[in-house]
Amino acid sequence: MLAFIIFIVTLGLVIWQPKGLGIGWSAMGGALVALAFGVVQLSDVSIVWDIVWDATFTFVALIIISLILDEAGFFGWAALYVARLGNGHGRLLFPMIVMLGAFISAFFANDGAALLLTPIVIAILLRLDFSAPSALAFIIATGFIADTASLPLVTSNLVNIVSANYFDIGFGRYAAVMVPVNIASVLATLVVLWIFYARHIPKHYSMVNLSAPASAIKDTLVFKAAFPLLALLLVAYFAIESLGMAISLITGAAALLLMAIAGRFWQGGRGAVMSVPDIVRKAPWQIVLFSIGMYLVVYGLGNAGLTAYGAQILTWLGKQGALIATLGTGFLSAIVASIMNNMPSTLVGALAIDSAQVPTATRELMIYANIIGNDLGPKFTPIGSLATLLWLHVLAEKGYKISWGQYMKIGLIITPPVLLVTLLALVFWLPYLS
Repeated sequence: MLAFIIFIVTLGLVIWQPKGLGIGWSAMGGALVALAFGVVQLSDVSIVWDIVWDATFTFVALIIISLILDEAGFFGWAALYVARLGNGHGRLLFPMIVMLGAFISAFFANDGAALLLTPIVIAILLRLDFSAPSALAFIIATGFIADTASLPLVTSNLVNIVSANYFDIGFGRYAAVMVPVNIASVLATLVVLWIFYARHIPKHYSMVNLSAPASAIKDTLVFKAAFPLLALLLVAYFAIESLGMAISLITGAAALLLMAIAGRFWQGGRGAVMSVPDIVRKAPWQIVLFSIGMYLVVYGLGNAGLTAYGAQILTWLGKQGALIATLGTGFLSAIVASIMNNMPSTLVGALAIDSAQVPTATRELMIYANIIGNDLGPKFTPIGSLATLLWLHVLAEKGYKISWGQYMKIGLIITPPVLLVTLLALVFWLPYLS
């Protein structure tokens, strides 16, 4: 009960985000209280740190890369390019924006897709003079695809990195399993969004006020470096799998290289069009404190019996066959993620799976089902992920206020069928790779 109270208070502070406290300090405060009351021990700190450090610094490096590319106009160029490809056909533009969001989510993580692309899409929609219902359809689609398309690569979601590291899943193996599953998730999302919003999507739109894509580019050198750098980074991820190197080292090296290009370090800063120190300060450093703090609080919850209880449920599910085990694990983790946030939920699920008595093949299905549930499940509620809370905050600043009730109504309709299709794709596909 003490561990549960500490968790609830900590999560409440993280969601509330009192001014000047931040999610990191809130989580660390909860961790210190847990240590003081003996819910976790000092020895647990090193265990948790070993689980989260690589994922945390990979995430920070990816966000720095995303922020630099955003300052350079990369995402603005991509959105304008897609808007022009739509050629005035609203019902062509809608799936293209969804696909753009899926691409950005895959390579720049779900948070980058939700937080960087959304303001750009809003700006373009204003130029296209879309009605409020039409604009909302595109905005919701951008926010939802950011999470439902964050499955394909280890680096596409912080959940993926933590899980892959915990269960020692290589980058290549993970991609072989999840790329086809992600395709099913993206297509299911597009179909569900289309059914839900088709009546609000305009048949045609005027391109008179639409700027040329090149006008969005602010730093030509960074823009030109983006494509080869991203391709090289992707190749490096596969290459380091056999070397056992941490993903954060490669991602961090790519971030440093892009920082050097953006800051024109070889010229002493002359010719730079953006402030690299300002971008670094904007990076989510609070996530470092949040990861170690929140995971310690959750680890204490696991020590208090949550892990054992979860393992019992998963052991029972594992005896019901591959289909039930996968669907049960996926939906259970999704529900838990929507209630307690997907980051702590990921660790709870991983610890429970590790303790469950199930066959090896079923265990692997459960591992990936837990990832899917924690990637997609946060869309049930606004508190399911920090990215969603920040996304709603960005929308409110742009004049698009979505209440929690309105969000949950949409989330509870859109998410379950997408989650079901994605888990079924996993059950169908994974056995072929064994």
